[in-house]
Amino acid sequence: MSDKSAVIVRQNDARVLRAFGLEITILLDGERTGGALTMWTEITPPGGGPPPHYHLNEDETFHVIEGRVAFLLNGDWNEVGSGGTAFMPRGIVHTFKNVGDQPSRMLNMTTPSGFEKFFARCADEFAKPGEPDMSRIVEIGVEHGIHFVQE
Repeated sequence: MSDKSAVIVRQNDARVLRAFGLEITILLDGERTGGALTMWTEITPPGGGPPPHYHLNEDETFHVIEGRVAFLLNGDWNEVGSGGTAFMPRGIVHTFKNVGDQPSRMLNMTTPSGFEKFFARCADEFAKPGEPDMSRIVEIGVEHGIHFVQE
């Protein structure tokens, strides 16, 4: 028997967060999955994407639903179109960028969960008036095992 409960999430039950120019809709989080994973959809504007980073605690999977997205891996950019998928294990420096002229949409997942807590705290910082305090964002990242690096 599993110690996890089954869950169904309707669109209206999902939580929308905004940070780094991204809009993410949390579909499954640690609370709903017993810590197993976090899953969300993400809308990224043209040219948008987070700074290069790596995770100490989570593996991250990206599936491009719409648009043109390039992933940075081992210093090289690799473009993936609709239907493409990227897997970034913990410890690997990575990022992505919408290289198209329309917003991109992805379905993303981290295992185990926890990413949603990091992103929610960043969203709070980005929601404050003026430009976000990037040193605070870096601190929040470190507290959650996410480290930003120079390209």
